[in-house]
Amino acid sequence: MGLLGLTVAAGAQEEPLNVIVFGAHPDDCDLDAGGTALLYSTMGHRVKFVSLTNGDAGHYSHGREDLEAIRRKEAAEAGKRFGVTYTVLDNHDGELLPTLENRMQVIREIRDWDADIVIAPRPNDYHPDHRYTGVLVQDAAYMVIVPGLAPESPPLEKNPVFLYSADHFQKPAPFEPQIAIDITPVFDKKIYALAAHESQFFDWLPWTAGKLDEVPAGEKERLAYLAGWRAASPDPATRKSLEKWYGPAATEVRHAEAFEICEYGKQPTGDEIRRLFPMLNP
Repeated sequence: MGLLGLTVAAGAQEEPLNVIVFGAHPDDCDLDAGGTALLYSTMGHRVKFVSLTNGDAGHYSHGREDLEAIRRKEAAEAGKRFGVTYTVLDNHDGELLPTLENRMQVIREIRDWDADIVIAPRPNDYHPDHRYTGVLVQDAAYMVIVPGLAPESPPLEKNPVFLYSADHFQKPAPFEPQIAIDITPVFDKKIYALAAHESQFFDWLPWTAGKLDEVPAGEKERLAYLAGWRAASPDPATRKSLEKWYGPAATEVRHAEAFEICEYGKQPTGDEIRRLFPMLNP
């Protein structure tokens, strides 16, 4: 029997799926798709998180060199807790640009992972690193099958399905939750894995919100604090998507992660979505 009643057999296929998630900073992939990653890894599929920057600017007291080392260590621990491979690229936090060099990095990561699914933020986020992560992955979407580019990494024979992770930005268009995943069974494990990023969730982000004095000291209390912070009932659009994929069982979903299908890359049918997201199958 697998994690929280999920059996490996439930997600068994002829070959494991290869899923790669891109974020701008260590902890972004974790927030956007950590629950889904836990479900995949429990079912025996391969998941990789890639942070396009090293996160060396996200603190109010640590210098860049010290913070980079801290964040790489935190990402490695989070990767163990999620059951994923975690790569942190050597680009400075706050300085990511959609350059050809960075596009080639993304192309190589997708090819070397032989990705079936690629997840990244939409390119209309408040943070420039988030926006340019979305742009870079979009720009790589077709190029991953072009043999003449980055020949040291063999081109993919098929274009992956590219997905956007959820956000709350409304312009130029709101996020559309076309696929919604029930992560309720693994929500506590997601919180535990997120907690590996101590410098962010118990230090930097509370400091930016003026709430550093509210962060508890004990591990158990910190997990409860983080769970309360990150718990949110699915919004009406996500709830509607859950109903599509889970039927009547959607009413029991307390925590979900949602994704929008990018117009670039493979356009999956409903049956293909169920194959790519085996946790949707009964």
